[in-house]
Amino acid sequence: MERTPKQFMQHALDLAARGLGNVEPNPAVGAVIVKGERIIGSGWHKKFGGPHAEINALEDCKRQGNNPKGATMYVTLEPCCHFGKRGPCTDALIAAKLKRVVVATIDPYRQVNGKGVRLLRKAGIKVDVGLCWNEARLLNAPFIKFAKTGKPWITLKWAQSADGYLARTDKERWITGPKSRKDVHKLRRQVGAILVGINTVLKDDPFLTPRPAKGKKPLRIVLDNHLRIPLGCRLLRTAGKFPVLIITRNKMLQTKKAGQIISRGAQLIGCSNMKILLSELGKRGIERLLVEGGPTVISSFLKAGLADEIVVYMSPIILGAKGRAGITPIAAETILHYADIMRFGNDIRITGLTDAGIKQINLKKGMLK
Repeated sequence: MERTPKQFMQHALDLAARGLGNVEPNPAVGAVIVKGERIIGSGWHKKFGGPHAEINALEDCKRQGNNPKGATMYVTLEPCCHFGKRGPCTDALIAAKLKRVVVATIDPYRQVNGKGVRLLRKAGIKVDVGLCWNEARLLNAPFIKFAKTGKPWITLKWAQSADGYLARTDKERWITGPKSRKDVHKLRRQVGAILVGINTVLKDDPFLTPRPAKGKKPLRIVLDNHLRIPLGCRLLRTAGKFPVLIITRNKMLQTKKAGQIISRGAQLIGCSNMKILLSELGKRGIERLLVEGGPTVISSFLKAGLADEIVVYMSPIILGAKGRAGITPIAAETILHYADIMRFGNDIRITGLTDAGIKQINLKKGMLK
């Protein structure tokens, strides 16, 4: 049975997804090379700083003894045309004498942004753009927003009981099960920073690190207007190994407590509002921010319309009298677009994009098919 162009691109997207958690802040990219309706080479961007998907696909062709001359490449993101950690992929594709390149979506990074396509066309390679556009932009939403705006993609994450509680009144710490918590650590490995409010620190004394702690070390951020953070908490005890940033009021920067916090290896900045904070994080190269705060912090991001994506882990448990705290009702209804539901043991995970997230990545109208 012959495969369609969309099936080839979907295969490239599946390959690209394998890089999530290892390539950030670079985009996840996949590529397949097709000749005579047969895949003769494939590859994906496997780790930050490593060869790009197109190069890996060409190398795969070579390993199999296949010649890419006259073939078609399906690639999930426009090939780069500039020198970064690696040379331009466009040069490699031209040298390989490909006949056609099918690109899912344009790379919004200012040094590419259509230039790669133009260089390929100038070299006589036929280029088509737009196949699986929505899927490709959903895959790399944080990269696309950051490239366009210089500000991080904001993912709100919380766990709740079936009756809507985010915390418990008893000594039991968890609402969801171990499979859900393992997935949270996978999510943490994809982000540049994790943010909570001071109440979460006081109540849970979290590490806020991906576990197992290997590879990237997301910046751990605490909103703490009055510097109530305990000097002996886990965050400050591990600040020398995993970075910590405390956000407080400007007047608190000259206090004795501020000096004590800094002496433990944490960074401390004064910030008057959330939009200024997001700009500051963008300047620090934070492409994706995971907000794991409690009800107060989550509600504040929702009310301000700052969330791009929402991830909710829901347990089948009904806490009743053992339940404490839920999301504060916001003025406007929030509809999640491109919603996805997955099961983790007895729990379910619901993910989706907000209206703000949809606008940031310029999705075409309609749903995924």
